[in-house]
Amino acid sequence: MRRFGPASVRALPGWAVWAAPGLLTLVVTLVGIGHAQPWRDELATWSAATRPLSDLARMTRTIDAVTGPYYLFMHGWTAIAGASPTALRLPSALAMAVAAALTARLGARLAGDRAGLLAGLLFAVLPVTSRYGQEARPYALATLLAVLATLLLVEALRRPGRWRWAGYAAAVAALGLLHLLALTLLAAHALVVLLVAVRGPTAAGLDPPRPDGIRKDPADTKRNPAAFAWWLVALLPAVLLVTPLALVARGQRGRQLDWVDPARLPDLAALPGALAQSGVVGGFVLALAALGAARLGRRALLPAAAVLLPVLLVFTAGTMVPLWVTRYLVFTVPLACLLAGAALAAARVALSPAPPPGGRIAAGLAVVVLAGLLGLPDQAALRRTHEWPRSAPVDYAGAAQVIRAEQRPGDAIVYSPRDGWLFPDLGMAYHLGSRLPRDVLVVRDQRQDASLWAVECDDPARCLAGVDRVWLVVTGRRADPLAAVPGAKGDALRAGYTVRQVWPRPGITVALLVR
Repeated sequence: MRRFGPASVRALPGWAVWAAPGLLTLVVTLVGIGHAQPWRDELATWSAATRPLSDLARMTRTIDAVTGPYYLFMHGWTAIAGASPTALRLPSALAMAVAAALTARLGARLAGDRAGLLAGLLFAVLPVTSRYGQEARPYALATLLAVLATLLLVEALRRPGRWRWAGYAAAVAALGLLHLLALTLLAAHALVVLLVAVRGPTAAGLDPPRPDGIRKDPADTKRNPAAFAWWLVALLPAVLLVTPLALVARGQRGRQLDWVDPARLPDLAALPGALAQSGVVGGFVLALAALGAARLGRRALLPAAAVLLPVLLVFTAGTMVPLWVTRYLVFTVPLACLLAGAALAAARVALSPAPPPGGRIAAGLAVVVLAGLLGLPDQAALRRTHEWPRSAPVDYAGAAQVIRAEQRPGDAIVYSPRDGWLFPDLGMAYHLGSRLPRDVLVVRDQRQDASLWAVECDDPARCLAGVDRVWLVVTGRRADPLAAVPGAKGDALRAGYTVRQVWPRPGITVALLVR
């Protein structure tokens, strides 16, 4: 198919349009990928992925079923690559790089090579791309699959064929297994498929971009009633695979999302900045996306619906059940960048009514660079800590370093609290490994309990008998960490021990207790 665009883009090989954003994204996400220590969600990934398969299967029946397929993938990955921060995050970095390449390819299909190239490059420099490209969680892989499924849908609707529909079916099934809420993307797909079935690809905005004077292919205006039937058939694998997962996850929702508040209108207003991991960059991309949608006209239908419908569906559901979590919508970001890329493709060199060849692409690149510069403070901050807000990091590594340097044979360790989401015990286990002091109060660890939390003994005083030195790890900065331990555990510690020394660290406190 002939490609149209300015000489500076048309002169590039076809592969360069998607390869350049992919390589740039890979470089950006690899910079500092191992610097920030694993945060609580990544500690959960490490804990689950490093369990034997039988224990992992038991865990997903009680907690985190929706993340089970990702944990299974990471189980195989860590067996090969190890569990260092870089190794844990590398699949996400690779996924974001491929997502950027596919964003450029999809943009080229819908809006031309120039728009696709600029969309992919813009996605590469966003702080959100680095944030979730440097996290050992499923959001980067889900982003890749969301763009892939959308691209395969466009190809299947333009040139129907069983193998194209089979590829789309596989991508949608994998998307649902990795991120259940990302299936809200299917609402946008359904809208486009219906329009193609009733009125043809042109009505759905899927006709290839052509300059004025070039006649459309008659096939672009021909309706395709079979498209909807093919689409429904392609959804069957996803339905068969995801339905059991969704039923199990529904029963776990109360325990897994007990920390999520109902969605409110201010949350919707704050979404662009929260999603982009930068308020100024989020507003910038939103404005560009709105301009791009106006420029694309009907060709904006698919990317605009792929952004708006998932957001509205998750928000509406989030007002009734605890579902509104910003990172659950990361998969919409490449589609917003596609719209923004269309706006950048129309940019002209300032004060130049008749830009020279390549002037438009140069102006678009300048705006991409500006977006990258605006996000630099947030890029630096997210490489220091993955906690949110970033002003409240938890220094698990610093606490572990204190214990490693000062511990003696026979020391024990006690945590408080043991049932929250900060996972101080997982943090110490990750950083101390075989040098972790004996967890004196535990009667069933996380693997034995088939959860992310250990179970402690009912009589702490009895379990502490014969222990002369105890390392107490308490979340938060505590001037008197012993006083911060509640219940029978706190009573037993205060009755039998005194505080020898306290080491406050960001978000966590370590104290050495002696009899």
